[in-house]
Amino acid sequence: MLFIKPSSLGDIVHAMPVVSAIRSRWPGIHLTWVVKRRWADIVERVEGVDRVWRVGETIGSWIEEAHRLRAERFDVAVDLQGLFRSGALARWSGAPVRIGFASGREGSPWFYTRRVPVPTPDMHAVDRYMLVAESLGAFVQGAPRFRFAISDADNQAVRNILRRKGVPTDRPWIAVNVSARWTTKRWFLRSFGEVIDRVHEDGVGTIAVIGSAEDQQDAEQLRAISHSPFIDLTGAVSLGHLPALLSSAALLVTNDSGPMHIAAAVGVPVVAIFGPTSDVRTGPYGTGHQVLASSVSCRPCFSRVCRHQPELECLRLITPDEVYGTVRRLLAERASLP
Repeated sequence: MLFIKPSSLGDIVHAMPVVSAIRSRWPGIHLTWVVKRRWADIVERVEGVDRVWRVGETIGSWIEEAHRLRAERFDVAVDLQGLFRSGALARWSGAPVRIGFASGREGSPWFYTRRVPVPTPDMHAVDRYMLVAESLGAFVQGAPRFRFAISDADNQAVRNILRRKGVPTDRPWIAVNVSARWTTKRWFLRSFGEVIDRVHEDGVGTIAVIGSAEDQQDAEQLRAISHSPFIDLTGAVSLGHLPALLSSAALLVTNDSGPMHIAAAVGVPVVAIFGPTSDVRTGPYGTGHQVLASSVSCRPCFSRVCRHQPELECLRLITPDEVYGTVRRLLAERASLP
Protein backbone atom coordinates (compact mmCIF):
# COMPACT_ATOMS: atom_id res chain seq x y z
CA MET A 1 0.00 0.00 0.00
CA LEU A 2 1.16 3.51 -0.88
CA PHE A 3 0.29 6.09 1.79
CA ILE A 4 0.58 9.73 0.68
CA LYS A 5 0.74 12.35 3.42
CA PRO A 6 3.78 14.52 2.72
CA SER A 7 3.15 17.37 5.19
CA SER A 8 2.88 19.10 7.56
CA LEU A 9 3.92 17.98 11.04
CA GLY A 10 0.49 18.19 12.66
CA ASP A 11 -1.21 16.59 9.66
CA ILE A 12 1.26 13.72 9.74
CA VAL A 13 0.46 13.06 13.40
CA HIS A 14 -3.27 13.19 12.62
CA ALA A 15 -2.78 10.48 9.97
CA MET A 16 -1.08 8.04 12.35
CA PRO A 17 -4.30 6.32 13.52
CA VAL A 18 -5.09 5.41 9.91
CA VAL A 19 -1.84 3.47 9.74
CA SER A 20 -2.65 1.80 13.04
CA ALA A 21 -6.12 0.82 11.86
CA ILE A 22 -4.85 -0.56 8.55
CA ARG A 23 -2.10 -2.50 10.29
CA SER A 24 -4.59 -3.99 12.77
CA ARG A 25 -6.92 -5.04 9.95
CA TRP A 26 -4.18 -6.45 7.72
CA PRO A 27 -1.08 -7.29 9.82
CA GLY A 28 0.86 -8.58 6.82
CA ILE A 29 0.42 -5.55 4.61
CA HIS A 30 3.49 -3.64 3.41
CA LEU A 31 2.98 0.11 3.85
CA THR A 32 5.12 2.80 2.23
CA TRP A 33 4.59 6.40 3.40
CA VAL A 34 5.45 9.26 1.04
CA VAL A 35 6.60 12.31 3.01
CA LYS A 36 8.61 15.46 2.41
CA ARG A 37 12.22 15.08 3.49
CA ARG A 38 11.96 17.69 6.26
CA TRP A 39 9.35 15.55 8.09
CA ALA A 40 10.79 12.10 7.34
CA ASP A 41 12.38 11.62 10.77
CA ILE A 42 8.93 11.71 12.39
CA VAL A 43 7.46 9.17 9.98
CA GLU A 44 10.47 6.93 10.66
CA ARG A 45 9.09 6.63 14.18
CA VAL A 46 5.48 5.85 13.26
CA GLU A 47 4.75 2.28 14.24
CA GLY A 48 3.45 0.20 11.35
CA VAL A 49 5.28 1.99 8.53
CA ASP A 50 7.55 -0.37 6.60
CA ARG A 51 9.23 2.14 4.33
CA VAL A 52 9.58 5.92 4.35
CA TRP A 53 9.70 7.37 0.84
CA ARG A 54 11.18 10.86 0.86
CA VAL A 55 10.22 13.48 -1.70
CA GLY A 56 11.51 17.00 -2.28
CA GLU A 57 9.66 20.28 -2.46
CA THR A 58 9.60 20.78 -6.24
CA ILE A 59 7.16 19.31 -8.73
CA GLY A 60 10.14 18.07 -10.73
CA SER A 61 11.32 15.94 -7.82
CA TRP A 62 7.81 14.51 -7.44
CA ILE A 63 7.69 13.52 -11.11
CA GLU A 64 11.08 11.85 -10.75
CA GLU A 65 9.92 9.91 -7.69
CA ALA A 66 6.69 8.91 -9.46
CA HIS A 67 8.67 6.85 -11.97
CA ARG A 68 10.41 5.01 -9.15
CA LEU A 69 7.15 4.49 -7.26
CA ARG A 70 5.53 3.00 -10.35
CA ALA A 71 8.15 0.26 -10.39
CA GLU A 72 7.03 -0.83 -6.90
CA ARG A 73 3.64 -2.01 -8.28
CA PHE A 74 1.44 -0.83 -5.42
CA ASP A 75 -2.06 -2.33 -5.25
CA VAL A 76 -3.61 0.58 -3.37
CA ALA A 77 -2.71 4.26 -3.04
CA VAL A 78 -4.23 6.32 -0.22
CA ASP A 79 -3.98 10.11 -0.59
CA LEU A 80 -4.70 11.98 2.62
CA GLN A 81 -3.20 15.25 1.38
CA GLY A 82 -5.94 15.97 -1.11
CA LEU A 83 -4.09 18.35 -3.43
CA PHE A 84 -3.35 18.18 -7.17
CA ARG A 85 0.23 17.08 -6.63
CA SER A 86 -0.61 14.27 -4.20
CA GLY A 87 -3.56 13.08 -6.27
CA ALA A 88 -1.43 13.04 -9.39
CA LEU A 89 1.28 11.09 -7.56
CA ALA A 90 -1.31 8.47 -6.62
CA ARG A 91 -2.26 8.20 -10.29
CA TRP A 92 1.33 8.16 -11.51
CA SER A 93 2.14 5.38 -9.05
CA GLY A 94 0.12 3.02 -11.22
CA ALA A 95 -1.92 1.70 -8.28
CA PRO A 96 -5.23 0.36 -9.68
CA VAL A 97 -7.12 1.43 -6.54
CA ARG A 98 -6.69 5.07 -5.52
CA ILE A 99 -8.55 6.49 -2.54
CA GLY A 100 -8.97 10.08 -1.40
CA PHE A 101 -11.52 12.61 -0.24
CA ALA A 102 -14.40 13.65 -2.48
CA SER A 103 -13.82 17.18 -1.16
CA GLY A 104 -10.12 17.20 -2.07
CA ARG A 105 -8.80 20.49 -3.45
CA GLU A 106 -7.16 21.50 -6.74
CA GLY A 107 -9.00 18.80 -8.69
CA SER A 108 -7.36 15.93 -6.78
CA PRO A 109 -10.56 13.80 -6.79
CA TRP A 110 -10.13 13.39 -10.57
CA PHE A 111 -7.26 11.00 -9.87
CA TYR A 112 -9.14 8.70 -7.46
CA THR A 113 -11.04 5.53 -8.19
CA ARG A 114 -12.79 5.79 -4.81
CA ARG A 115 -13.87 9.11 -3.30
CA VAL A 116 -14.65 9.27 0.39
CA PRO A 117 -17.33 11.83 1.32
CA VAL A 118 -16.83 14.10 4.34
CA PRO A 119 -20.17 14.83 6.06
CA THR A 120 -19.10 18.18 7.52
CA PRO A 121 -15.97 20.34 7.48
CA ASP A 122 -16.38 20.85 11.23
CA MET A 123 -14.97 17.52 12.32
CA HIS A 124 -11.54 16.83 13.70
CA ALA A 125 -8.86 15.99 11.15
CA VAL A 126 -8.20 12.67 12.90
CA ASP A 127 -11.84 11.64 12.57
CA ARG A 128 -11.89 12.82 8.96
CA TYR A 129 -8.85 10.73 8.11
CA MET A 130 -10.37 7.73 9.84
CA LEU A 131 -13.22 7.86 7.32
CA VAL A 132 -10.67 6.67 4.76
CA ALA A 133 -9.63 3.77 6.99
CA GLU A 134 -13.27 2.81 7.41
CA SER A 135 -13.85 2.97 3.66
CA LEU A 136 -11.15 0.33 3.36
CA GLY A 137 -12.86 -1.86 5.95
CA ALA A 138 -10.40 -0.99 8.73
CA PHE A 139 -12.78 -0.22 11.58
CA VAL A 140 -11.46 0.61 15.04
CA GLN A 141 -13.00 -0.33 18.37
CA GLY A 142 -12.54 2.54 20.81
CA ALA A 143 -10.46 5.64 20.32
CA PRO A 144 -8.07 6.07 17.36
CA ARG A 145 -4.57 4.92 18.29
CA PHE A 146 -1.39 6.96 17.94
CA ARG A 147 1.67 4.74 18.07
CA PHE A 148 5.18 6.13 18.01
CA ALA A 149 8.01 3.61 18.04
CA ILE A 150 10.26 5.48 20.46
CA SER A 151 13.52 3.56 20.79
CA ASP A 152 15.79 3.21 23.81
CA ALA A 153 18.35 5.21 21.84
CA ASP A 154 15.84 8.05 21.41
CA ASN A 155 15.08 8.10 25.13
CA GLN A 156 18.76 8.02 26.05
CA ALA A 157 19.58 10.83 23.63
CA VAL A 158 16.84 12.98 25.19
CA ARG A 159 18.00 12.18 28.72
CA ASN A 160 21.51 13.24 27.78
CA ILE A 161 20.27 16.53 26.32
CA LEU A 162 18.12 17.29 29.34
CA ARG A 163 20.95 16.50 31.72
CA ARG A 164 23.38 18.65 29.76
CA LYS A 165 20.94 21.57 29.63
CA GLY A 166 20.04 21.30 33.31
CA VAL A 167 16.47 20.05 33.01
CA PRO A 168 15.73 17.84 36.01
CA THR A 169 14.90 14.28 35.01
CA ASP A 170 13.88 13.19 38.51
CA ARG A 171 10.91 15.58 38.87
CA PRO A 172 8.25 17.09 36.59
CA TRP A 173 9.15 19.78 34.11
CA ILE A 174 6.94 21.91 31.86
CA ALA A 175 7.53 22.37 28.14
CA VAL A 176 6.62 25.68 26.53
CA ASN A 177 6.35 26.29 22.80
CA VAL A 178 6.04 29.98 21.89
CA SER A 179 6.35 29.52 18.13
CA ALA A 180 3.98 28.69 15.27
CA ARG A 181 4.18 28.79 11.49
CA TRP A 182 1.58 31.55 11.20
CA THR A 183 2.18 34.83 13.00
CA THR A 184 -1.56 35.01 13.67
CA LYS A 185 -1.32 31.80 15.71
CA ARG A 186 1.29 33.23 18.05
CA TRP A 187 0.22 34.28 21.52
CA PHE A 188 2.27 37.23 22.70
CA LEU A 189 5.76 36.67 24.08
CA ARG A 190 5.08 39.05 26.95
CA SER A 191 2.09 36.90 27.92
CA PHE A 192 4.19 33.74 27.82
CA GLY A 193 6.73 35.61 29.94
CA GLU A 194 4.10 36.39 32.58
CA VAL A 195 3.10 32.72 32.76
CA ILE A 196 6.74 31.69 33.16
CA ASP A 197 7.13 34.25 35.95
CA ARG A 198 4.09 32.86 37.77
CA VAL A 199 5.35 29.29 37.44
CA HIS A 200 8.72 30.32 38.83
CA GLU A 201 7.30 32.42 41.67
CA ASP A 202 5.01 29.63 42.84
CA GLY A 203 7.63 26.91 42.44
CA VAL A 204 5.34 24.88 40.20
CA GLY A 205 8.14 23.37 38.13
CA THR A 206 11.06 23.92 35.79
CA ILE A 207 10.23 25.56 32.47
CA ALA A 208 11.96 24.48 29.26
CA VAL A 209 11.24 26.34 26.02
CA ILE A 210 11.27 23.98 23.04
CA GLY A 211 11.55 24.56 19.31
CA SER A 212 13.75 24.22 16.27
CA ALA A 213 16.86 26.22 15.51
CA GLU A 214 14.59 28.64 13.63
CA ASP A 215 12.86 29.43 16.95
CA GLN A 216 15.99 30.47 18.83
CA GLN A 217 15.34 34.15 18.22
CA ASP A 218 11.92 33.79 19.87
CA ALA A 219 13.59 32.23 22.90
CA GLU A 220 16.12 35.06 23.07
CA GLN A 221 13.35 37.66 22.96
CA LEU A 222 11.46 35.79 25.64
CA ARG A 223 14.60 35.78 27.80
CA ALA A 224 14.68 39.57 27.60
CA ILE A 225 10.99 39.82 28.51
CA SER A 226 10.73 37.27 31.29
CA HIS A 227 11.93 38.11 34.79
CA SER A 228 12.44 34.44 35.62
CA PRO A 229 14.90 31.79 34.46
CA PHE A 230 13.96 29.09 32.00
CA ILE A 231 15.93 26.49 30.09
CA ASP A 232 16.29 27.03 26.35
CA LEU A 233 16.01 23.82 24.34
CA THR A 234 15.42 25.49 20.97
CA GLY A 235 17.66 23.91 18.38
CA ALA A 236 18.90 21.30 20.85
CA VAL A 237 16.48 18.47 20.05
CA SER A 238 16.03 17.00 16.58
CA LEU A 239 12.62 16.50 15.05
CA GLY A 240 12.95 12.74 15.34
CA HIS A 241 13.61 13.01 19.08
CA LEU A 242 10.61 15.26 19.71
CA PRO A 243 8.23 12.39 20.65
CA ALA A 244 10.73 11.13 23.24
CA LEU A 245 11.29 14.66 24.57
CA LEU A 246 7.61 15.50 24.98
CA SER A 247 6.76 12.12 26.47
CA SER A 248 9.14 13.00 29.32
CA ALA A 249 7.41 16.34 30.08
CA ALA A 250 4.65 16.78 32.63
CA LEU A 251 2.75 19.24 30.45
CA LEU A 252 3.04 21.38 27.32
CA VAL A 253 1.91 25.00 27.03
CA THR A 254 1.73 25.92 23.37
CA ASN A 255 0.27 27.75 20.43
CA ASP A 256 -1.57 25.74 17.79
CA SER A 257 1.45 23.90 16.36
CA GLY A 258 3.02 20.60 15.38
CA PRO A 259 4.55 19.95 18.84
CA MET A 260 1.04 20.32 20.30
CA HIS A 261 -0.13 17.33 18.27
CA ILE A 262 2.92 15.22 19.15
CA ALA A 263 2.40 15.90 22.87
CA ALA A 264 -1.26 14.87 22.61
CA ALA A 265 -0.27 11.74 20.67
CA VAL A 266 2.14 10.60 23.41
CA GLY A 267 -0.45 11.29 26.12
CA VAL A 268 1.03 14.43 27.66
CA PRO A 269 -1.52 17.05 28.82
CA VAL A 270 -1.64 20.15 26.64
CA VAL A 271 -2.67 23.72 27.37
CA ALA A 272 -3.32 24.99 23.85
CA ILE A 273 -3.85 28.64 22.94
CA PHE A 274 -6.02 29.05 19.84
CA GLY A 275 -6.54 32.22 17.85
CA PRO A 276 -7.65 32.15 14.18
CA THR A 277 -7.85 28.37 13.80
CA SER A 278 -10.50 25.89 14.91
CA ASP A 279 -9.90 23.61 17.87
CA VAL A 280 -12.88 21.56 16.63
CA ARG A 281 -10.90 20.71 13.49
CA THR A 282 -7.31 20.65 14.71
CA GLY A 283 -7.25 20.89 18.50
CA PRO A 284 -5.18 18.49 20.63
CA TYR A 285 -6.86 15.13 20.14
CA GLY A 286 -8.00 13.03 23.07
CA THR A 287 -8.76 13.66 26.71
CA GLY A 288 -6.84 15.52 29.40
CA HIS A 289 -6.13 18.62 27.33
CA GLN A 290 -7.45 22.17 27.57
CA VAL A 291 -7.94 24.58 24.68
CA LEU A 292 -8.11 28.28 25.53
CA ALA A 293 -9.91 30.39 22.93
CA SER A 294 -11.97 33.57 22.96
CA SER A 295 -15.40 34.39 21.56
CA VAL A 296 -14.67 36.89 18.82
CA SER A 297 -17.18 37.23 15.99
CA CYS A 298 -14.65 36.58 13.21
CA ARG A 299 -13.14 33.49 14.79
CA PRO A 300 -12.19 31.07 13.34
CA CYS A 301 -11.04 32.98 10.25
CA PHE A 302 -8.19 30.62 9.26
CA SER A 303 -6.24 33.64 8.07
CA ARG A 304 -2.52 34.33 8.21
CA VAL A 305 -3.26 38.06 8.20
CA CYS A 306 -5.50 39.68 10.82
CA ARG A 307 -7.91 42.30 9.44
CA HIS A 308 -9.91 42.59 12.62
CA GLN A 309 -9.87 45.61 14.90
CA PRO A 310 -8.45 45.53 17.46
CA GLU A 311 -5.80 43.39 15.80
CA LEU A 312 -5.49 39.81 17.08
CA GLU A 313 -8.27 40.37 19.60
CA CYS A 314 -8.90 36.61 19.65
CA LEU A 315 -5.46 36.18 21.25
CA ARG A 316 -5.48 39.36 23.34
CA LEU A 317 -8.57 38.19 25.23
CA ILE A 318 -6.70 35.11 26.48
CA THR A 319 -4.97 36.25 29.67
CA PRO A 320 -1.82 34.97 31.40
CA ASP A 321 -3.92 34.40 34.54
CA GLU A 322 -6.24 32.12 32.57
CA VAL A 323 -3.34 30.16 31.11
CA TYR A 324 -1.51 29.86 34.42
CA GLY A 325 -4.67 28.74 36.22
CA THR A 326 -5.17 26.04 33.61
CA VAL A 327 -1.57 24.90 33.99
CA ARG A 328 -2.02 24.56 37.75
CA ARG A 329 -5.26 22.62 37.34
CA LEU A 330 -3.93 20.15 34.78
CA LEU A 331 -0.77 19.52 36.79
CA ALA A 332 -2.86 18.88 39.90
CA GLU A 333 -5.09 16.46 37.95
CA ARG A 334 -2.07 14.65 36.60
CA ALA A 335 -0.50 14.36 40.07
CA SER A 336 -3.67 12.76 41.41
CA LEU A 337 -3.60 9.95 38.84
CA PRO A 338 -2.66 6.56 40.29
